[in-house]
Amino acid sequence: MKILCISGSLRANSINTSLLRAVVRLAPKSIEISVFEGVALLPLFNPDLVSPNFPLPQQVQVLHAAVAAADVLIIASPEYALGMNGVMKNTLDGLVSYPSFVAKPVAVINTSPRAHLADAALREVQITMSARLVGSASTRIALLGAAMTEDEMVNYPLIAAAIADVFEALYDLAVSRQL
Repeated sequence: MKILCISGSLRANSINTSLLRAVVRLAPKSIEISVFEGVALLPLFNPDLVSPNFPLPQQVQVLHAAVAAADVLIIASPEYALGMNGVMKNTLDGLVSYPSFVAKPVAVINTSPRAHLADAALREVQITMSARLVGSASTRIALLGAAMTEDEMVNYPLIAAAIADVFEALYDLAVSRQL
């Protein structure tokens, strides 16, 4: 199984990005997993640039290739002003109408117990874009205000267990041949 993680945060000390890096470190050896590092380089979405008259911007092509190569996406993104932040929305806009995103299994990890609206919006956008939201692999791991490092996340039993549950749900999906 090949998994691509995408963080909707550009912060250097982002809990979302740190958690996704912890997910990578805790992944079973049989899983090929990485964090997409190009979100900050994506141009602002412009529908004129997705017409047949223009080639896609290079970084959007990189995103498309990474998504196409993955069997599953894991997304973690912060909430800003009671909604999904612009970074995540722009990333998803770059995937609108991209055939390899359609029916792609997606797990959403929410790192803030207060971020209900962003989490709901992120899930709704996935469904609207015809991704396959994997509810059993989507979870909340309360990290907001915990000031934990990536190493601390990896070594904290409750976080490691929650991440193991994500992998178990994705493994169950793969075994049932739905991946």
